Amino acid sequence: MSEKKSSPGMWTPANIVTSVRVVFVPVWLLMAQLLGGVGVGGMAVFVAFCLLSLTDKLDGYLARSRNEVTTFGKFLDPIADKLVVIVALCYLLETGAPVSWALLVIVSREFLVSGLRMVVATKGVVIAAGNLGKWKTATTMVSICGALLAMAIDSYALMCVSYGLLVVAVVLTIWSGVDYFVKSWGALSDDELEASDKRDAAPTWDDAVSLASRVLEEARAAGLSVGTAESCTGGLVEASLTAVPGSSDVVMGAVGSYACSVKEALLGVEHDTLERVGAVSSECASEMARGARGALGCDVAVSVTGIAGPGGAVPGKPVGLVWFGVSDGHETRTESVVFPGDRSEVRLRSVMHALELLRSMCGKAAARG
Repeated sequence: MSEKKSSPGMWTPANIVTSVRVVFVPVWLLMAQLLGGVGVGGMAVFVAFCLLSLTDKLDGYLARSRNEVTTFGKFLDPIADKLVVIVALCYLLETGAPVSWALLVIVSREFLVSGLRMVVATKGVVIAAGNLGKWKTATTMVSICGALLAMAIDSYALMCVSYGLLVVAVVLTIWSGVDYFVKSWGALSDDELEASDKRDAAPTWDDAVSLASRVLEEARAAGLSVGTAESCTGGLVEASLTAVPGSSDVVMGAVGSYACSVKEALLGVEHDTLERVGAVSSECASEMARGARGALGCDVAVSVTGIAGPGGAVPGKPVGLVWFGVSDGHETRTESVVFPGDRSEVRLRSVMHALELLRSMCGKAAARG
């Protein structure tokens, strides 16, 4: 599914807001050191931090509503968010607040996740931010706001509540960090990957049919039916499965959802999802996989949505980027790969990867019994 758009440039309204947030962080710290504490000065510090935190929502809204999600914004926005949190915790630590462990966990997690993303990116894997990370950030911000307000009005009870929220934020920080490692564990291995992920030789159609045969054997042994929801592959995943004689006892069918309108109408993909993050995204792949299970009545479904090329690239979404979703009713997970090669090769590699995901999920489902 192509997402061809003109480049909005670097200095969009959203990126300007993000840049202002970065510049204002040291200003806020100086303000807190000079005015912080009980009284009007402390209240001013609290209000300023709330406004600083809300700019994160503002730049995100501007980028999505104006369709101006840029590579520069994706680079700067997470840095600004982390800077706000770390500087605020450093200030609280300076005032004697017991936040040293929270600061250590949060900073350590950011270093580990950033390093992890860089390593897996070298293998063409993109780890998307999940809801855990969003809840972690929100809880941390609320706890810091509460602590600043408690200092300003000298409220012991509110300070205790704020520290309690900070404990929750630390738990979510650890949990989201573990989640990142689980999602990318396969990419950390130095072992040879399956044919779908090999970069030294392009797969052939015979490779796809051979792998499809193994998928069918595992699904049949587990008593599972399978289905697909396909965009950039245009039905090739189903074609590889049905190329195997006797596949009708396992394969329920496929939904060819090349157009966004079909994704909405047949798979139940939310219009807001397509407007907010586009068809080539973790969210869309997830909703496609779940929707395929419902539409086809199958036990396990895989979805494919990406940019096969040669055109269609947008900032942050290069040609070759493909998102996959797989769902079995117990869990739905997504992952992405940036494949090399021309349009035909990207599509065939996508087929192989989708089949591997199907086989993996069928194995998990069989193990659950």
